[in-house]
Amino acid sequence: MDKLQEIVDKEAGLKRGMRSRHMFMISIGGVIGTGLFVGSGYTINQAGPGGAVLAYMLGGILVGIVMASLGELATAMPVAGSFKTYAQVFISPSVGFLSAWLYWINGAITITVEWLAAVMILQQYFPHIPSVVFYVVFFIIYLVLNIMAVGVYGESEFWFASIKVIGIIVASAVGIAVIFGWTSHPAIGATNYLHHGGLFPHGFGASFLALVSVCFSYSGTELIGIAAGESRDPAKSVPRAVRTTTLRTLLFYVLAMIVLVGIIPWQSAGVNDSPFATIFQLAGIPSAHVIMDIIVVTSALSAGSSWTYASSRLIWSMSLDGMAPKFLSKLSKRQVPVRSVLFTMIIGVAGLLLYKVSPDKLYTWILSGIGLVVVIDWGIICLAQMGFRRKYVRSGGKVSDLPYRTPLYPVLPLVGILANAAIAVSLWFVPGQRITIYTGVPIIAIIMLYYFLFARKRILAKQKENREQIENSLSVELS
Repeated sequence: MDKLQEIVDKEAGLKRGMRSRHMFMISIGGVIGTGLFVGSGYTINQAGPGGAVLAYMLGGILVGIVMASLGELATAMPVAGSFKTYAQVFISPSVGFLSAWLYWINGAITITVEWLAAVMILQQYFPHIPSVVFYVVFFIIYLVLNIMAVGVYGESEFWFASIKVIGIIVASAVGIAVIFGWTSHPAIGATNYLHHGGLFPHGFGASFLALVSVCFSYSGTELIGIAAGESRDPAKSVPRAVRTTTLRTLLFYVLAMIVLVGIIPWQSAGVNDSPFATIFQLAGIPSAHVIMDIIVVTSALSAGSSWTYASSRLIWSMSLDGMAPKFLSKLSKRQVPVRSVLFTMIIGVAGLLLYKVSPDKLYTWILSGIGLVVVIDWGIICLAQMGFRRKYVRSGGKVSDLPYRTPLYPVLPLVGILANAAIAVSLWFVPGQRITIYTGVPIIAIIMLYYFLFARKRILAKQKENREQIENSLSVELS
């Protein structure tokens, strides 16, 4: 194990200043963004009250399966490349290449989404300030936070994410009070659960078709795997972060959805307004929209910051393996990949131009696109865990020696692979989201074509030594 850790540390190269609570909040920061505060309205509208709750429960269970698989990998190999590295070592270099670029594009676009959401809200209060001013301010804030020592970044994200966690808890508590009539608003009771077509106005199938947008909401939990590359004690902090993130994320989302569908009729829910603001309004709380808008803006900026962190570390790792331009591999004196941070943010800013193409449909398209990328990478994580376990056991390793073990192996990772594949296919059956298939499949084809025509030889040469070192250490040191 010591030899493997030396190889991992050498591959990581980053300063290990991340604490367990930082990792948990970075993951929560990536998860709780506009997907919950704004996108939840879309899910309620598409699946109905019972369907929305069921979709978030199923999505939360799937998150638990993926996190369990990632936990075993991240404790054994805590590297910034995370599932990209796991895929290239335990599946194939081509799959690692695909996973890496898809997830990096996903991260850069998510920054765009969060900035758009924040600016749309801020301009309601400051209509005379050009949007470019807000984008410049965001850029400076993100840059400062992400080029400082990782411990400083982790601490700042801990407090930013705490604001939205508190906001969800307070909103859920106020929502329960509204439902039972403990505020100035008359009791709503079970009206929205049982009327307007019942719990499943579109049938049970709508819950499964809504899982793509739900996966967009849950995307970010896997950031723990990337943060493990800078964790002080991965063997202890990663399993703790995996458990707490899975349970609390599921609790936050499902509780919030139960409250939301009890207050908002599913026909009137959508993506134009935050359903959480309605909770405070019905409760008669002064300046309800202002309170919720502050929380949503903070949430959006926190989520974008988490994705900036994760994406910059990922493309830095990619540059080490020949998957990305070599100039991105340089670290600052604080052992921070400043060039990768800048590159990721510049691409994120460029994504703002997409808003000019179709501002009305952009959010839904991006929601579906990121959902597709997420389920592909989640499936790859589960497959990589199975590959790791097979090689580990064949090399003479004892499963009992692993710092963290995926429960119910191989059932859970197999379920994860099949479930994620099924969700990806379901996009074809949602006409409004079918655009993701039309655009996503060609992007995947282009990435794979580029790999086999131009990058394969370079990447294989670069990875050969790393693969041999890791597999030899598995054979010699983990037995």
